[in-house]
Formats: sequence, C-alpha cells, structure tokens
Amino acid sequence: MDRAQLSNRELAESLFIVNRHAKTAPQPKHLYDIKKEAISKLLKENKAKKIGLHFSERPKYSKQHSTLLIEVGGYYFHVPAEKKDFDQLEHLGNIDQAYRNPKPKLSLSRAKKILYSYLGWNAKNHSPSPTSYQTSPTMLGQQNITPWNQRHKRR
Repeated sequence: MDRAQLSNRELAESLFIVNRHAKTAPQPKHLYDIKKEAISKLLKENKAKKIGLHFSERPKYSKQHSTLLIEVGGYYFHVPAEKKDFDQLEHLGNIDQAYRNPKPKLSLSRAKKILYSYLGWNAKNHSPSPTSYQTSPTMLGQQNITPWNQRHKRR
C-alpha cells in the first residue's frame, strides 16, 4: 500500500474504526497510540484541522476538562487538549450528542494496515504483544472434584 495514494477519507475512516474499537477493547493502549500518532502526523501535514475545544463527557476525578476537536476528511475526533490550544482556539461548550460520524465499512485489521502504512510502521514491530491469559484456581476450573456419588459421607 503506497502512502501517497491514501486519501484523507481513507485515513479518516481508518481512524474511526481504530477509535471505535479502542473504546471497547480490554487493552486499548496500542489502538489509542495509533490514533494519536496518525492525528499528530495529519496535523503536521495540514491534512487535519483543529476545530475547537469541547467539555469532556467523562470528567476525570470529578473535575471538568476539555478535549480538542479535530476534523479529518469529514470525520471528527477528540484528543487531549494541550495548553496552547486553550489560547488559540474557541471553546465550543458541550459536545453535540446529535452528531455522529458516518459509519464506514472497514475491518479493524484493514484500518490498522492503512494507518501503519501511513505512519511508515512495520506491523510486526508495532503490534501489541499477545497477552497470556492465566486462569485462577476456582471451583469451576478444578478438575480434581470427585463425582457426587463417590464422595465420602459426613458423620
């Protein structure tokens, strides 16, 4: 996949898919890292535009904070705001709950490939390490339970 051939729309759709999956992933760090790096590069190349600031839907530690609204190829994303953004951009108030980005038809793996290509990343070097799932010894997981008809009677 050639980086020069990627349109803003393709990048925006890929960002949307990665962001949507990150919101429900058990370990979203890698997906959010992809989003952050891609948006940062898009801003540097003037392919993305800072629109303004919104109040966050989920305040941290019960303290209100603002997020930065970014537009890429007709899609809108929120990223953490920097101090300079407060001086340079208008505060737009609360997020408009009625607005939704269009839903692209794209798989997560395809979206990641597009963004890896755009960022110049090798998928093997930047993919998250597989997690080893460890089971805890619970009654359901134990295999050494004797059948009910072979148990010793209590006296």
